[in-house]
Amino acid sequence: EVISLGLAIFYSFLFKSSHDQNDLCVTCLNANRYRTELQNMMGMFVSTLPYRIQLNTHWSFNELVKHVREKCLSILEHSHYPLQNILTDLHLNQSTVPFLQISFDLMTIFSSINQFSFDDVSLKPVLLEKLFEAAKFDFLLRFVYNSTSDDNILSCHLICSRDLFEDTTIAKIGQRFQYFFEQLFSMDFDVNQTDLIISPVTKLSLILPDEVNELHQIVLCRQPNITYEGISFLYLLHMLYERKMYEYRFVKHDIKTVLKRI
Repeated sequence: EVISLGLAIFYSFLFKSSHDQNDLCVTCLNANRYRTELQNMMGMFVSTLPYRIQLNTHWSFNELVKHVREKCLSILEHSHYPLQNILTDLHLNQSTVPFLQISFDLMTIFSSINQFSFDDVSLKPVLLEKLFEAAKFDFLLRFVYNSTSDDNILSCHLICSRDLFEDTTIAKIGQRFQYFFEQLFSMDFDVNQTDLIISPVTKLSLILPDEVNELHQIVLCRQPNITYEGISFLYLLHMLYERKMYEYRFVKHDIKTVLKRI
C-alpha cells in the first residue's frame, strides 16, 4: 500500500501548495501487465494513467489515504485502457493537458541481487553518469522503496524542470516538502502526529519554522500595542504567509495556475 500512502502525501502537499485547490489530478506510471501471461514476459508495457481526486477539505489524512487506496484500486481495474483513448473521449489534446506534467512515481526494489546469468552471459547494472538529464515532467515526486532493506527507508526525490523552476525555488519546495513530511511521520516533531493525521488536512502547514518566527516578529514590530485576545495568531500568520508567497512566487509559474487549467 506504499503507492496509496505516497499519493496521499503528494495530493495533500499539492493541496496546500496550491492554496487549497481540491480538484487534483496527477499521472502515474503503471506496469500494465494486467493479464497473467504478461507477468513474466519480457518487454515494455508501461502505461501512463491519470489519477484524479476531488479532495474533501474535511477529510483527515487517514481518510485521504483510505480514499486514495480505493481510487487506486478502481483505476487499476481499467489500467488497460490507453491514455490516448481517455484524452480522445474527453476531447483533449495530449500536448495541451497540463496535469500530464505533474507526476508521481513509485520505484520498488524487490531483490538485492545485482547480477544475472543467462547461459554464458553475465549481466549486471552499471551506473551511467550524466552531466545533464532533461526532466521528463514539469513536476515529479518519486518515492523509492527498498523492500529488501532492514532499515525500511523510503527515500524521496523531487524532480523539476529548470525551464519552469529556479534552483532556489526547487530548494525551497524541497524544504517545505521535508517539513510537511515531518509533521506527519517524524517522532521528533513538536506536534502530536496522532492529532495531525486525524485532523482535517487543512491543518497541515507549509510555513517553515524560521518563517513563523519571521512573521511573528513582523506582527509584533508593526503592532506592538495590540494584544491578540480572541484573534487567531495562526490566522494572522496565514494572511501574512499568503502575501509572502505572492511576493516570493513559490513556483515560478505557480502550481495553482497550472492546476486551474486542468
